[in-house]
Amino acid sequence: MISNQVLQNTIDGIREISHSDIAVCDAQGREVVSTAPVFQDAAAAIPGFAASPADSQTAGPFQFFKVFDEKVLEYILVVRGDSDSTLLVGRMAAFQIRGLLGAFKEHYDKDSFMKNLLLDNLLLIDIYERAKKLHIQANSPRVVMLIESSHGRNRDKDALVIMQEYIGASLTDFVTAVDENDVVVVKDVSDGGRNIDINRAAQSMAAVLEEAGIEDVRIAYGTVVGELKEISHSYKEARMALDVSRIFFEEKQIIAYDQLGIGRLIYQLPLPLCKMFIREIFKDRSPDEFDEETLTTINKFFENNLNVSETSRQLFIHRNTLVYRLDKLQKSTGLDLRVFEDAITFKIALMVVKYMNYVEN
Repeated sequence: MISNQVLQNTIDGIREISHSDIAVCDAQGREVVSTAPVFQDAAAAIPGFAASPADSQTAGPFQFFKVFDEKVLEYILVVRGDSDSTLLVGRMAAFQIRGLLGAFKEHYDKDSFMKNLLLDNLLLIDIYERAKKLHIQANSPRVVMLIESSHGRNRDKDALVIMQEYIGASLTDFVTAVDENDVVVVKDVSDGGRNIDINRAAQSMAAVLEEAGIEDVRIAYGTVVGELKEISHSYKEARMALDVSRIFFEEKQIIAYDQLGIGRLIYQLPLPLCKMFIREIFKDRSPDEFDEETLTTINKFFENNLNVSETSRQLFIHRNTLVYRLDKLQKSTGLDLRVFEDAITFKIALMVVKYMNYVEN
């Protein structure tokens, strides 16, 4: 839709040339803009004219013209006067406004609409008005998927172009980008909104990108939302999931917002609080200062759910050697990883240090 300011400037310009007063109204007869307050008497005739098959009509001292946008009635143009020159002015003005509608189409195309929707730049009333104009279903279940990648060996096509080609045939899914780094897919999940279904779709996208030579593909997605107005929430969740996955889930190619666990909580902690926590637990030391052997032992012990026998077997060391290492760690930190509460504290501390390093670097 053209802004009222642009419409006003347009009809003011036509008024200066033709000396004919003009009004632009909606199909119900409500005035949008006008060059003079003389069109109240014309308003009553507009609904009947809008419903008629005629493209133009004369009623009293007014000439009425329909302005269509892709066969959809957008405005009723009213010109005061009943002469042949008035008819010509009306037709020229209607033609001018139709041209403006085409020029301003970018404001209403689906890509622009989706970008503004993702970034939460639209008022609630605008969301549904524009969605109706663009023939986008307002209440379908959707999820936002965020794709991060490097260019890889295929420099002719980036991830955005590839995904646009891949999704292009869909009438319900949308592909766009809100920055230079990531591709956004707004996917309709009417046929399956479970994580297993979304993961399967994400795996297909990753496979298409990798086959095209795109490297280091990582896909994060938010929760399923049922309304257009909630898409920005799913996008923010996907954005957080992508950030958190870089810190705590580097090995995962696909990550869901509701699978972030404690990583999501740590990600939202202020840095001073993290530093205070590490000082309280480790005093003058930090977990990332431990030698490689100690860190490997700790991580393997956690992977095996604090099972001493299984950990020693996977590390190819004697059980007593593992016990010795755990005892040594307890003496230096005051935490016994064989005790569940101490193990939890240590695990959280490792994650906090990872997060601190990520933020600082």
